[in-house]
Amino acid sequence: MKRFLQSQPFRYIVNGLVATGVHFLVLTFNLKVLGWSSAGVANLVAAVFGITTSFAGSRYYVFHGSAEPLFRQIYRFIFLYAAIALLHGALLYVWSDVYALNYVSGFAVATVMQVLFSYWGNKVMVFKV
Repeated sequence: MKRFLQSQPFRYIVNGLVATGVHFLVLTFNLKVLGWSSAGVANLVAAVFGITTSFAGSRYYVFHGSAEPLFRQIYRFIFLYAAIALLHGALLYVWSDVYALNYVSGFAVATVMQVLFSYWGNKVMVFKV
């Protein structure tokens, strides 16, 4: 069990849950507290917070064995997550703003896409482990 808890896939899931939680809390805050009318815009802003949390966790917890220099990781990570955030925001925009579907279920669908793209991208492109 200890080996499983220390495995990279498990650490990736933990980091992803934390980053997704931050992302979702900021999204909900933007919509419910600040009263933003666009779930797509609120989600793009929230993505910045989730992405920052994800990078810190990926670098220091998930892929901590990477020998890549910090600034190279940051550059690649920003590129990867900018692309993912745009896809996530576009999907939530269409889901919630165009089709008037519930933003929570749209967020869940967009997050599944994000998880798949981010694990592969981080492992192969950003941290190269």
